[in-house]
Amino acid sequence: MSCIPAQPTKSWLNKVPEVTLAFWIIKIMSTTVGETVADFLAVNAGWGQGATRSVMGAFLIAALVMQVRTRRYTPWIYWLTVVLISVVGTQITDLLTDGLGISLYLSTAAFSALLAALFYVWYRVERTLSIHDIVTRRRELFYWATILCTFALGTAAGDLATEALGLGFTLGVMAFGSLIGLTFAIWRMGGHAVLTFWIAYILTRPFGAALGDLLTQAKAYGGLGLGAMWTSALFLSVIVILVSIAQRHTRSPELVPTSR
Repeated sequence: MSCIPAQPTKSWLNKVPEVTLAFWIIKIMSTTVGETVADFLAVNAGWGQGATRSVMGAFLIAALVMQVRTRRYTPWIYWLTVVLISVVGTQITDLLTDGLGISLYLSTAAFSALLAALFYVWYRVERTLSIHDIVTRRRELFYWATILCTFALGTAAGDLATEALGLGFTLGVMAFGSLIGLTFAIWRMGGHAVLTFWIAYILTRPFGAALGDLLTQAKAYGGLGLGAMWTSALFLSVIVILVSIAQRHTRSPELVPTSR
């Protein structure tokens, strides 16, 4: 998984943000929002699972079109896409588990295999998995397909740990948080940057999902009972503030199609 830098094209700049503390804060909050917003729309707002999947899927397609058509990283478009992928990724796993009756063991294994296949093909084609080299449309499509798979996998793995294996929300947050901390420590000690990044990225999804359940679920079920609406509103507010700060420090991109 060694990173071989690619030559950037004349018309593209890197399409993803720098990996900073703000990046990880927004990413974790986005994963939590994906869990809470999906639950709020499907249950509290009365949309139902089918309508929620259809509407959020349409919004995601629109956001992906905007993201792919830009020629450089644009914070509000990028993070809107991530939030919507988080919601849709949650819905995909819920459809398999609740709608089709597929066990969390099977869905977790299937998404793990799919993610491994995506990484394999991406590396064979592009010779790099680094997010610092997302400078062509093909690499960006690989990137977003991988991101969607990590969210679906993370939802399945999080539910498997907290529900099927009986870990519970609090222990789930602690377990996945500890794994993220361990991954960070390995990176600080000289671990492979690309490998540790993707491990941490995958782990933030079940961590965020467990955190969302811990905050929203009733106390009788092991949660804190804050509710999906208030948790979603709080986390979305923080995301908007952080993304607005990033947007202010980024030049507005040209919203025109690329030549490729």
